[in-house]
Amino acid sequence: MLDFFHDMQSNPLLVQGFIAGLLASIGCGLIGPYVITRRIVFLSGAIAHVAVGGIGAAIYLQYTFPNALGWLQPLYGATLSALIGAIIIGYIHHRATERLDTLIGAMWAVGMSAGIMLIKFTPGYHTELMSYLFGNIALVSRHDLMLMFVLDFVVLLTVLVFHKQLLAICLDQQQAAMQGINVLAMNILLLCLVALTVIALIQVVGLILVLALLTLPAATAGHWVPRLVSMCWISIGLCMLLTAIPRAAVYGENISPESAIVLSAAGVYLVSVIIRRTRDRLTRRRELRALPPRTFA
Repeated sequence: MLDFFHDMQSNPLLVQGFIAGLLASIGCGLIGPYVITRRIVFLSGAIAHVAVGGIGAAIYLQYTFPNALGWLQPLYGATLSALIGAIIIGYIHHRATERLDTLIGAMWAVGMSAGIMLIKFTPGYHTELMSYLFGNIALVSRHDLMLMFVLDFVVLLTVLVFHKQLLAICLDQQQAAMQGINVLAMNILLLCLVALTVIALIQVVGLILVLALLTLPAATAGHWVPRLVSMCWISIGLCMLLTAIPRAAVYGENISPESAIVLSAAGVYLVSVIIRRTRDRLTRRRELRALPPRTFA
């Protein structure tokens, strides 16, 4: 682990990967508690897989029209497709009379299939696809850092402006509607924030593993604090630790840092569950012992 921080002084890629983890933690820590409270983890997974379609489309268009669309980066396509997918999913979630799980599952599969098919139509071997699917925190560019900074700024500003409305739809949509809140618009806004957070996490853990980092730190924080604002702060701190410590711990080893981050998040969540259940059992035992003994006539 010490070698990682020592080599950071001479290797700018290590510094950029470290900063990328911190930037991703901000968006992840802010939006994760809303996802957990609103119970839209499955919808978030669908948005992540729809983004694969945008990556495939961007690579295909960039190759087919190099003069006109040579500037079109895969992350731009992923951002656009994720936002479009968030709007469609939000509308379906609010209006659909069909089975929601079937519709979302179909979008999940179609988005990823479309992206892979478009990449197959593009000549050459596109190694960057694997980095978008599974992450590549070791090769984060300055351009990626700038994009992540912009996404974090948009997410943070939106949460500050619409926190009360977002909290209202997470707790009780019917009560929120009675208060005059546009529930459909707020649901779509929340899913758009999820989409931006997913894009920010691509380089850190990839689209396949994004759900773990989006939900596990927030769920861990939820074990210990009841208020959503407190969950956000703790979740941000946990995400920063989880993207920094495992990355440094496996440095120089034949272990994927992205997998180490996700497994560490799962381990922290599991430990939190065990500690909380043990604490609850001890509390119940103390309460039972404190009860007065029963007397029988």
